[in-house]
Amino acid sequence: MTIKDSQKQVDDWIKQYGVRYFSELTNMAMLTEEVGEVARIIARRYGEQSEKESDKNKDLGDELADVMFVLICLANQTGIDLEEALKRNLDKKTNRDSERHLNNEKLK
Repeated sequence: MTIKDSQKQVDDWIKQYGVRYFSELTNMAMLTEEVGEVARIIARRYGEQSEKESDKNKDLGDELADVMFVLICLANQTGIDLEEALKRNLDKKTNRDSERHLNNEKLK
């Protein structure tokens, strides 16, 4: 599935089941909430914090998909083609950082 396909699939889902998009501000708050849930899992599973019993069955993949869903909603409602935006962003990073990380002593 391409990013473009994902954007269409989310748009179709919203139209069929979601009634309409939440406002951009509401979706931004929801995105922040979903990223927080990902951060909680990462901090406890891979960081120093111990995992609570209630967190042990949390599915990181599902939480990352929640982030993607809301991100795609924001892109759709603001007219952003995420596939094209990602291509441009990777080009920018490649031009800017093509030697930077290769020459970073901290990464060796």
